[in-house]
Amino acid sequence: MYIELFQNLGLSKNEAELYEALLEQGEASVSKLNQVTNINRRNIYDVLNRMTEKGLVFLILRAGENRYKPVDPLKLKELVQEKLTMLEEHLDELDTLYRSKPKTGEVFIYRGLEGWKNYMRDILRLNETAYFIGAKGLWLEERVKNFFPKFHVQATKQRINFFTLFDWEIQTECPEILPYVKTNYKFLPKEYSTRCGIDIVGDHVYFLSDLKIKHFEEDFAFTVIVNQTIADSYRTWFRYMWDLCPTSSLERVESRP
Repeated sequence: MYIELFQNLGLSKNEAELYEALLEQGEASVSKLNQVTNINRRNIYDVLNRMTEKGLVFLILRAGENRYKPVDPLKLKELVQEKLTMLEEHLDELDTLYRSKPKTGEVFIYRGLEGWKNYMRDILRLNETAYFIGAKGLWLEERVKNFFPKFHVQATKQRINFFTLFDWEIQTECPEILPYVKTNYKFLPKEYSTRCGIDIVGDHVYFLSDLKIKHFEEDFAFTVIVNQTIADSYRTWFRYMWDLCPTSSLERVESRP
């Protein structure tokens, strides 16, 4: 039931399976663990030794066969925090190393939920005005809506501006997205709604497809082009579309940031 969770927290598959089994059993011998898991006896010993070193289980000496007992699951939180602290100690160095290599003229693919999160992290990292064409309220997509508040707080702190051309249907199907872009939004005419979108941030252009209002498909993937000339061109076309959209009360889009 919790094996996938434990793996996401950094345990190997065998570690996750044994830890769950020990939680369910309270304590167990290697023979018992061999019966209730799909792990062979020799591997169980090796895995339990690693888990003992990590502080996830401890040995109980018994007459006959020794038993193993799991530690409090709060230990998992401690392990995650230790890794996070370790990363934070070196994050500035890693970021400097990443930025030291120019990334111009690249084309790559982002996939699925984690790809979408990487895209949102790009917006924060690039720290430039973002332009959205054919926006569909995907920030509030069910699978990423818990990630979005942290993103929005940080984007606000960095004073990142968003200029958005929404699909017409946003007005009735997802009006709750509008406060997040303040007044810098307009709606494309109804006959120009599509299942695609184009986002421009800094020297990045994102091409998204197979979209619906506030929803992307399970196997969602989108193309990213890193090229300053292409990004500048799309910003120019964005301004042309913005100027054609009839909403005179809204703030006029700025020129290139």
